[in-house]
Amino acid sequence: ISIEVELEVRDHVATVVSTLLYENKEDKPIEAVFVLPLPGDAAVCHFSAVIGQTQIVAEYLLSVFQAREEYDDALSSGQQAFLLEESDQSPDIFSLSVGSLPPGESASIRLEYVTELAVQADDGLRFCLPAVLNPRYQPQGSEGPSVQVTSVPASLVPYSLSFSARVSSPHPISKVESSSSLDPLQYLNAEKTQATVRLAAGHKFDRDVELLIYYTDAHQPTAVVEAGQASAKPGTVMGDLMMMLSLYPEFPQSVMSSVASCGEFVFLMDRSGSMRCPTSSSKREETRISSARDTLLLLLKSLPMGCYFNIYSFGSSYEHMFPKSVEYSEKTMEEALKKVEEMTANLGETEILKPLEHIYSQPCIPNQPRQLFVFTDGEVGNTKEVINLVKKNSGSHRCFSFGIGEGASTALINDLAKEGGGHAQFISGGDRMQPKVMQSLRFALQPAVQDVSVTWDLPKGVSATVLSPPITALFQGQRSLVYAQVSGQSSEAAEGCVTVKYSLAGHLSQNQLRFTLKPAEDTGLTVHRLGARTLIRSLEMEEREHRGQQVGGVKEKVVELSVQSGVSSSFTAFIAVNKSDGKEIQGPLVRRNVPAPSDNYYKPATVDRSYHHQDKIDALLQLVSLQKASGCWLLDAALAAALGKTSEEVEKPKPASVNQQVWATILALIWLHGFKTDAKEEWELLAMKAVSWIHAQNECVEAGNEVLGCSVEKDSLGL
Repeated sequence: ISIEVELEVRDHVATVVSTLLYENKEDKPIEAVFVLPLPGDAAVCHFSAVIGQTQIVAEYLLSVFQAREEYDDALSSGQQAFLLEESDQSPDIFSLSVGSLPPGESASIRLEYVTELAVQADDGLRFCLPAVLNPRYQPQGSEGPSVQVTSVPASLVPYSLSFSARVSSPHPISKVESSSSLDPLQYLNAEKTQATVRLAAGHKFDRDVELLIYYTDAHQPTAVVEAGQASAKPGTVMGDLMMMLSLYPEFPQSVMSSVASCGEFVFLMDRSGSMRCPTSSSKREETRISSARDTLLLLLKSLPMGCYFNIYSFGSSYEHMFPKSVEYSEKTMEEALKKVEEMTANLGETEILKPLEHIYSQPCIPNQPRQLFVFTDGEVGNTKEVINLVKKNSGSHRCFSFGIGEGASTALINDLAKEGGGHAQFISGGDRMQPKVMQSLRFALQPAVQDVSVTWDLPKGVSATVLSPPITALFQGQRSLVYAQVSGQSSEAAEGCVTVKYSLAGHLSQNQLRFTLKPAEDTGLTVHRLGARTLIRSLEMEEREHRGQQVGGVKEKVVELSVQSGVSSSFTAFIAVNKSDGKEIQGPLVRRNVPAPSDNYYKPATVDRSYHHQDKIDALLQLVSLQKASGCWLLDAALAAALGKTSEEVEKPKPASVNQQVWATILALIWLHGFKTDAKEEWELLAMKAVSWIHAQNECVEAGNEVLGCSVEKDSLGL
């Protein structure tokens, strides 16, 4: 009937409490099975239910087999029972079984989880409350899903949502934005380090709710120390101090000023039928596939001369533009652009495993580091198989992933980047895909960080055990979170230091962070649970890698850690049984699979968009589409039209001594800087390429400004 969500954000992490109210409107007792989408990295840590006046708390986690057995036994003996379990194929889907709900009775389910907040291209921290769960395609031959998803159009789901958030941070909160309507932000103190915000009344929970939180000075590295659980044994994950480090590496400017001019760029584009859906409910005229095509145009124009590239597309089958990656030139770029224009979402279901296997089977090109860009709406059912494959090949490439549209699998998108040493981005609501993708291209053009090491300087008698996997990817200005279990005794005033060392383009660099061992107040066990979840995910990955081999005890370790920390895993489930009510439920139970809202019930677009055959083409893309692979523009009628001028208006003022292409390129650069500063992230790389081509034709700038009525300085063009 309704869902109430309370969000507590502390700096970079969040605790979410969801209360879901269900009612049996049938005249028979039912067993209702709900499928819940959750963030892929969420650690579920509490589960309880209220039926009538009786509260039932899931006091413990059991192995999945034991939990299902206990649940079935309770139902067969007429008791009320609740079971919450994670899908064994994807950690962002949970199944909630509500057993023995009498006719006319309502049940209130309370679910609590903790999660990290991802950093976006504009430095905002993103929290997403998933409402939409799109059907996941299960390829033939894959292990079957433990959780079956029944879907209905999101617009038909009658749930209403009440949502409130409280935000606190050491840094002032500059603003909070959302894809949905919010009431005004309320600051709780003069420093603006605490605030509350609510979703505006009347919100129908038929689409994901996205919250973007912005802090001032967000790039400061921080350390949070959390006291252990008083009842837990010292020396255990829950009994010791837990530390969370937020690291923001700063690379030497001399290294960052040089952009890589080499690399093999492989773009893997989803062309399954669901890519015909609108990018969001507010942009129904723009489909996911048309937005993806526009993005490929920008990417192809921004690649450096001398690199190699290829484009794959996939659905039930897959295709590649070239038999193997080709050198980037005017000829290969134009050939690729023609094929990109013709791309439609006509390849059926979403099967990503086969094209990935083919890409990894291709030999790497010497001195051309492989960079893989994956674009998908994330509707795959074999997430863990796909992630295993990426991890197995992580030594030969970096993987950058993009989740398109509401309902994209957070588990798939985040883990592709995490295991592939790249960066994940989500494009939903009113987001433009292009700035996010171009940020990832800038990351890909950064030199790869190598030989990352983390060393600790701690007081005598104190030691740190890192629970996070080793850091394999560091990017300028992007956060890395590290969890560590801190054992031993020290005074609260004691201090420590952590040093991150790495090699970047042959230069040895290091960043240091000093911290106090005094535990933070009011964090509860959030950091402990996130640390435990990080270790659980690593152990689960290890178990999958060695499945079928005689590797002892990994599954048992996961179950033990899950039960000890109260954090869910793929091998455990929450079970709650109401043993207090002596009355047995009368009559046979009717099983009801309650459908989840899906975003993918739109009619396919009848007219597909292309760059050159659309009346109202985006002005920026029109100009970009005319740029040559070398970075220059030609002085012709098409350029004049893109600049909003006649051919005579752009040709006549050209200084006599200046080459036509140089003049055309200067005009294009001035137009970008003069009229499209708000989209600079999208064109910055291709403009750098243009400036390199021009080199230093300073005399054109003044005349170009006069033609276009601008006053752009030479310095701002990089000349």
